[in-house]
Amino acid sequence: MIPVEEARGRILAALSPAGTETVALAEAWNRVLAAPITARLTQPPADVSAMDGYAVRAAEAVEGARLRVIGAAPAGHPFSGAVGPGQAVRIFTGAVVPEGADGVLLQEDAEAGEGRVQVRETVQPGRWIRRAGLDFAAGETLVAPGRRLTARDIGLAAAANHPWLTVHRRPRIGILATGDEIVLPGEPLPPGGIVSSNAHALAALVRAAGAEPLVLPIARDDTAAIGAAAEAARFCDLMVTTGGASVGEHDLVQQALGPRGFTLDFWKIAMRPGKPLIWGHLGETPLLGLPGNPVSALVCGVVFLWPALAVLAGLPPAAPPLRQAVAGADLPENDRREDYLRASLRRDAEGRWVATAASRQDSSMLRVLAESDALLRRLPHAPPLSAGAPVEVILLSELGL
Repeated sequence: MIPVEEARGRILAALSPAGTETVALAEAWNRVLAAPITARLTQPPADVSAMDGYAVRAAEAVEGARLRVIGAAPAGHPFSGAVGPGQAVRIFTGAVVPEGADGVLLQEDAEAGEGRVQVRETVQPGRWIRRAGLDFAAGETLVAPGRRLTARDIGLAAAANHPWLTVHRRPRIGILATGDEIVLPGEPLPPGGIVSSNAHALAALVRAAGAEPLVLPIARDDTAAIGAAAEAARFCDLMVTTGGASVGEHDLVQQALGPRGFTLDFWKIAMRPGKPLIWGHLGETPLLGLPGNPVSALVCGVVFLWPALAVLAGLPPAAPPLRQAVAGADLPENDRREDYLRASLRRDAEGRWVATAASRQDSSMLRVLAESDALLRRLPHAPPLSAGAPVEVILLSELGL
């Protein structure tokens, strides 16, 4: 068995981002940027007013002074003349500051009437003026590649005059569930049968990570059926199987794929749940074989598939983020396998996360996982912990799960 960190490192090192495509700005949210967003203009393009008021010459706009109003400058309609001695121009937020003016008298600090305005509070030079290029200048790099685009980034790209962006293509992920005993939800259950949940849960995880799942038909415990199904996913950026990853008489994934060019990197990790996990390549297609137990499949999906999807999407390689919490109950000594306990979270009086591991941790119990908020990580040979001791958790909601 190899450690979790080593297994994840070997998986991520073997992957590279999917290709790129150009998409309309409206379709770019949550995509990973593949080319820098560079400002195509200066923002603001000229000195503009930050408030409604009067554009004035600050040296003359002292308390008690009366200035003649010679025009107006609404936003989008610059005043064509210049502000001379003893003059002012009515100005509105976002309007270009006229030539000759170097300050803005706020309308609440002014008393207007009969074509003149009286200054109630002395104007400071440059006050309430947004200088040209305050936000950015033409040619500046505003967003670097390798970032998943937020709504804020989309707004910035629009302001920088980009109608299209170059992003990484959404990775295509083939998902194959195997086993004679499983049937699709809604189908009649045969004797000894169970409803297949892994493919649907993993497809949701794939979508949450910004990739595109291709759920293949269930492959029965037959090497020809498994091999044929795997062939259908060769065009994918990654193939994921569930079930058949161990070495039992009916665990056939490796047997089925070997004659079709499958090369194995590793297949056992020191982890609970999820010891049997396959990693290798079917020709040029990376293949991740997850355990058949539904909780094991999903936990391994969080620990290994989620980071793999991030790399395929164009993000830097990284493990799922670990957050600090304190144990909500005593925890026993751990054995040689890294453990991911399903746990609930609450905030204590000090604002800390309190993570309480579920009393039952069986890898078949999806309800426990569904009701959990986090995975509480325990390293191999971790000593016993008392309630209140520091622990590390993966917040499932933070991953969109």
